[in-house]
Amino acid sequence: MTRIMEQVFEFIGNHWWLVAIWGAFMAALLLDNKHRSGASVSPAQATQLINREDAIVVDIRDKKEFSGGHLANARNIPFAELAKRMNELNAHKDHPIVLVCKTGTTVSVAAKMLKEKGFNTVRLAGGMMEWSAQNLPVVRK
Repeated sequence: MTRIMEQVFEFIGNHWWLVAIWGAFMAALLLDNKHRSGASVSPAQATQLINREDAIVVDIRDKKEFSGGHLANARNIPFAELAKRMNELNAHKDHPIVLVCKTGTTVSVAAKMLKEKGFNTVRLAGGMMEWSAQNLPVVRK
């Protein structure tokens, strides 16, 4: 294992400019990906969007997780069904859509899909785990 590490460090030392270009490319890719998936909002910011701008909450977790606890008035459209059920959201294109998942990571792909179709999406940072950790209200069905 140490031999491999020595070779890696030797490569980096001999080809630092390639490593720098790769690092810049990766940073640009990550920034572009973040831009395409929309802004991330805190639970407090999400609450303001819901109360002040009539934001729609779309929970992309499966039905079982959704039933275990979700935001009030949230619509459950599991990620696996989102592409087929996207038309259910067409009437809400003039409102922000707050996307919710368990941890706040899965919603990035869903946000990209919806943004490409003209929706105004934001991602709930930390997902339901963060919402629950802040002891915010949860509806159980």
